[in-house]
Amino acid sequence: MKKILLLIFTVSILSCKSQGKRAVLGESDFQKEMNTKFKDASRSPLTKKGLKEFNGLNFFPINEKYKVNASLELLPNAPVFNFPTTTDRIVLYKKYGILSFSVDGEEFELAIYQDVKPDPEYANHLFLPFLDNTNGKTSYKGGRFIDVYTTDIKDDGTIVINFNEAYNPYCAYSGRYSCPITPSDNYLDVEIKAGVMSYEKPN
Repeated sequence: MKKILLLIFTVSILSCKSQGKRAVLGESDFQKEMNTKFKDASRSPLTKKGLKEFNGLNFFPINEKYKVNASLELLPNAPVFNFPTTTDRIVLYKKYGILSFSVDGEEFELAIYQDVKPDPEYANHLFLPFLDNTNGKTSYKGGRFIDVYTTDIKDDGTIVINFNEAYNPYCAYSGRYSCPITPSDNYLDVEIKAGVMSYEKPN
């Protein structure tokens, strides 16, 4: 009888622990990874109050039409320039190339950038910032970013751009960060209803 009671007690304890441990929210690996990072105090850009109230980021519904196959025109002789940021911090970038793609039959172009002096772990990283007609409404007013890698470029000179993985700069969550300012030339005259939505800072 004592063994049975001990077994019931152990199962109850384990059940309570598993219920207390919330599953990571998200409909894709990207969304789950974002929510995992944001709820981790050691990596999260949220303020202490924001972290305390965090229940998961808001995302637009995943839509395959925003996963586009873009042609990439390389710009090997593009000059190096000071990429503007929200602070006095200076970052050196150059235009890596021009992406051409279509959404709903409409043609668009975006410049993609490369850090001139990246940390070794970001050697293959390309920076794609963009503005669209959701900014200041359902998405962050300063535009959003997409991570792209040189290793993603196919032999035919095309690259898949997934707007469902667009995210906000850290400045959207806290004033303690210095963020690149999205160039006005990288504006898409369309609503890109994909990726991370706007974030309401706690009062």
